Amino acid sequence: MTKKLDIKPPKGKLGILIPGIGAVSTTLIAGVEAARKGIGLPIGSLTQMGRIRLGKRNENRFPLIREFAPLARLEDIEFGGWDLHGMNAYEVACKSRVLDRSLLDSIRTYLESIQPMKAVFDKSFVRNLDGTHVKTGSTKMDLAEQVMEDIENFRKSKGVERVVMLWSGSTEVYSELGEVHQSLEAFEKGLRENDPRISPSMIYAYAALRSSVPYLNGAPNLTVDMPAMLELAEKNRVPIGGKDFKTGQTLMKTIIAPGLRARLLGVEGWFSTNILGNLDGKVLDDPGSFKTKEKSKMSVLDQIFDSEGFPQLYGDIYHKVRINYYPPRGDEKEAWDNIDIVGWMGYKMQIKVNFLCRDSILAAPVALDLALFADLAQRAGFYGIQEWLSFYWKSPQAKPGLKPVHDLFQQLAKLENTLRYMMGEELITNLGLDYYYGDDV
Repeated sequence: MTKKLDIKPPKGKLGILIPGIGAVSTTLIAGVEAARKGIGLPIGSLTQMGRIRLGKRNENRFPLIREFAPLARLEDIEFGGWDLHGMNAYEVACKSRVLDRSLLDSIRTYLESIQPMKAVFDKSFVRNLDGTHVKTGSTKMDLAEQVMEDIENFRKSKGVERVVMLWSGSTEVYSELGEVHQSLEAFEKGLRENDPRISPSMIYAYAALRSSVPYLNGAPNLTVDMPAMLELAEKNRVPIGGKDFKTGQTLMKTIIAPGLRARLLGVEGWFSTNILGNLDGKVLDDPGSFKTKEKSKMSVLDQIFDSEGFPQLYGDIYHKVRINYYPPRGDEKEAWDNIDIVGWMGYKMQIKVNFLCRDSILAAPVALDLALFADLAQRAGFYGIQEWLSFYWKSPQAKPGLKPVHDLFQQLAKLENTLRYMMGEELITNLGLDYYYGDDV
């Protein structure tokens, strides 16, 4: 046993503020309300249905994570957010067609009560959308201050003790680090001077961190993955995490690729393509936004396979990713993968994966867990990059100079050991020699 951290208890209500009241966020909100009413199960959520092993295997200690760690309860969550359309959560959920209408109608009054605030919007960053319910201001700093005012008004009107912000908005056009992103001073100067390299998601992140609100980046946007935001997060001692919810095709890659690597099977090529028809698909039909998503999806295999360490097995992988907008499919995305692998004596084989998934159904439990774990992290005194939450990201943020870990099973082990560390429990290495050699080891 180690010393348990001094974690502040989850007293009062937790607010979850979401830029982007769309398919993912309304699926999350409706699912939480359904779970609270006992008419649905939060399947896929570690915080709600997962267990964690404590101590040795023969101790048979496997508590539910929500009973082991001091997490906020579903009953204590209040939702709010922003969007450029102005529709309430019920209207959006019906339009998105993710959840059955009968379920939505059973919680209609609650969903209708969630009316989005005016959004920060810049069409140059999301070219395939138009905003009608948007903020105006003379400078980007003015917009950031309006978001900070929204946060404070939400705290007061909902009576929440703590708040986390969870980006569930669209994928912005690809952008790289510039001078304006290199320091907090430069970034704030850029806000005052309307620097065109500052996107709406960055404005939300700045407002959140200035308000001591943890920020979680559910899209592949640059946003908090920059020195300026890391400086602000550390200055105000606020957790940050990102980027891009790990849901469909990339989730499968982080399951399959570690297995191939563990067995030292070579990989010559990995071709991935997707069809989806929701708003995300429409946004990604723009080459600028697709490039941002492509970078996120492409990074996974590079780290897992380690072509430098294993050039004979993975040195010449041809990795191709495609996303195709196909309106009839709606939120029910279909992903195809063809994997060309090489085995003993160079003999070639293939693996075919056809994953018919529901994007928002997979993303909702990820979003819930991230919000609850980020709140726990802040109450435990953690701040800055939360690498222990890499389990949930396509492109996990890591300390500058460190390569992120993409192996799903390594990520889960890190997450569980972090929880054990917080609660003063022994870390688990799975060595197991003491079962066989006792005190001799």
